[in-house]
Amino acid sequence: MPLSSDADIARVLARTRSIALIGASADPARPSHRVARFLIEEGYEVHPVNPALAGQQLHGCEVRATLADIPVAVDMVDVFRQPQFLADIVEQAAEVGIDIVWTQLGVVNAAAALAAEASGLEVVMDRCPAIELPRLRQLGLL
Repeated sequence: MPLSSDADIARVLARTRSIALIGASADPARPSHRVARFLIEEGYEVHPVNPALAGQQLHGCEVRATLADIPVAVDMVDVFRQPQFLADIVEQAAEVGIDIVWTQLGVVNAAAALAAEASGLEVVMDRCPAIELPRLRQLGLL
């Protein structure tokens, strides 16, 4: 069952320091572009992932082709991909030792969430950290 309580989501955000952002876009009109910038401004270490942009810079960060290409440990993967790709992303996250899978608004895949949890990963689904961080601060949870 994906995490849904404000306290659990605040705990995840508070303990996270580095985020792999899958589906990163160089297009300023795309939500993944804006959220990446927001997370960097919030002090998170962001590792953009997009095979089409691999080797380029996005907000001063090198874009990687896959999670396995990130040369440092990552706490959380933030997914901006269609739900049908989530099962593979969960598998890759588990393989590289990422313990939190966060999916953006509209990215819902119950089977992938169950597989993530069975692998020991925590899951936050169908939420945006750029919405949750300010909201949870206002509630006094962050």
